[in-house]
Amino acid sequence: MMSQEALHPPPRCVRSVSMDSMEDYWSEVRSITENGPGCQDEPPDERVDEAELEEAWLQEAGLSALLCGVPGDTPAEALLSTLTRSQAALVHKRLDNYTQTLRKRNKQSVRHVRDVFPGSDPPPGKPREAAPHISSDGQVPPWAPTQDHSSGCMSDDPPVRETLLFDVPYSEGASAARKESGCQGCLRVGRDDAPLPVFLPPSPKLGLTGAQDLSSEDMKKIGYISLIELTTFYDALGVELKRNRTTRGKTRESGLFGVPLATLLENDRKKLPGSKVPLVFKKLLSKLEQTGLQTEGILRVPGSASRVKHLRQELEAKFYEDRFDWEQVRHNDAAGLLKMFIRELPHPLLTLQHLPAFLAVQSISSYRHQIQALHLLIMLLPEPNRDTLKALLEFLRKVVAHEEENRMSLWNVSMIVAPNLFVSRGKSAKLEEMQGAAGAAHLVRLLITNQDLLWTVPCFLISHLRKLNEASSGKKTPRSEKGKKNLLKRWNMERNKGEKMELSGLLVDGLIRVHAPLHAKVSMALLLDGETKAKDVMARFDCENGRGSRSAVKRNRQYLFEVGGNIGERCLDPETYLLDLYHVNPNCEWVFKPRNT
Repeated sequence: MMSQEALHPPPRCVRSVSMDSMEDYWSEVRSITENGPGCQDEPPDERVDEAELEEAWLQEAGLSALLCGVPGDTPAEALLSTLTRSQAALVHKRLDNYTQTLRKRNKQSVRHVRDVFPGSDPPPGKPREAAPHISSDGQVPPWAPTQDHSSGCMSDDPPVRETLLFDVPYSEGASAARKESGCQGCLRVGRDDAPLPVFLPPSPKLGLTGAQDLSSEDMKKIGYISLIELTTFYDALGVELKRNRTTRGKTRESGLFGVPLATLLENDRKKLPGSKVPLVFKKLLSKLEQTGLQTEGILRVPGSASRVKHLRQELEAKFYEDRFDWEQVRHNDAAGLLKMFIRELPHPLLTLQHLPAFLAVQSISSYRHQIQALHLLIMLLPEPNRDTLKALLEFLRKVVAHEEENRMSLWNVSMIVAPNLFVSRGKSAKLEEMQGAAGAAHLVRLLITNQDLLWTVPCFLISHLRKLNEASSGKKTPRSEKGKKNLLKRWNMERNKGEKMELSGLLVDGLIRVHAPLHAKVSMALLLDGETKAKDVMARFDCENGRGSRSAVKRNRQYLFEVGGNIGERCLDPETYLLDLYHVNPNCEWVFKPRNT
């Protein structure tokens, strides 16, 4: 048997990317410059208001109530009670920085950090000791930084497929891994199409959870936790996490190009309810997938600037009336319109405030940690941005899969897309800018090759979400008489339900009732054993209730959901072991229904 060292040879330093290998990148930058600037926000003022940035961070982390001491709509108190020690120390540091900055300016009286975090303060620059994390099965996760053979410099070795553990917060092992790394100053980007390691999600007994599988309210809380965890993670790695100030300017409320994603989707849903990706963006991707994947140089070879401009005007005028003739659009023109749509968004697709955090991934010297940072950043994106980016990356993967026909390798695609995602100043290529350009292209490479993992919510975030929901529900009290009556009614119903089950001898561990409101048989009692999976329940319902053609079944595909308890709503992975989930969330309801689209 081969040793671990033979399977994962120690990484070695690689040389910088050459000027010639970046020609596609700078060609794209020149094309953007020649076609005029997009509608991106102006770069933020160089004068940084530190208190303002800290205030924005606390608000985005769901901790705005800490700024004034008045409870708000966000679960600040509950959120604080569920943080790890290292996360709490990070919040302590950010809040302390905010209060000290305001006190120095004598701007206003603010809460002292000791009012929020009673007890002894950690020494400056030294986080509190991190508590060990226990996995859902009660065991200490088998994480060891010395086994992370992807740490250190980038390598030209063949790609390695590894499983990325999800049970442990990424920040927990970052400090130890940083000490293990012996090459902090080497170059981080491999040359050209050097193979990248591919990280795979694990197979947890509670099932994998996609960002689209959680309710919007739960994903909002995941965003709070992710921001705190990302900042703690960067702090442990010694990476400076800068943040742009968001700017508010006038934006278009109608049209297709230069319109905010949220506004665009609001207009699209009037035509097609439930739209998650802008309709014009989906149509451009569809056009390219149908006829352009085999076209040599697709994305690289620019279309006619005048023709693209004319097509854009026609799209603006005719798209929503279904009068636009898509047959007239050539492959390269469609690619030009697609890239124009991305860079003319009034707010960058990766968001203005988090662009520095994305770019800071380049300074991390481990593939594994780079993926972990990108993973948390994806969880932070607003839903419209996340869904649109996902659609783009899925398309780019198809382009790369047809490399033999279109001559577009992963590196080519990444170089061309990077200037459109990461705001470019359009300067001429200089040696001091080369590494930044190569780094941006490298980030796109990572996004494309690891996209299946990046849209999966880590188990430790789901576990944190459950604790947060439990802490929040434990502190909620009905404020109105109507609320008190509803709570009493619900309590009586649950009590009567429990009494009836006990009297009939049905109060058995692992007994659940699955509701299927859209089926002929709307309810079914099931006794779970250790091997029962969600797909088994789905198959049973399909067998007992499914009728009609195969296409109709596919169109009306239904899934098993856990609803309530310590989760808002979660669509279950077919591989979820239900008895394990039952023990984690015994008070949830089990519902069989279609996924929201």
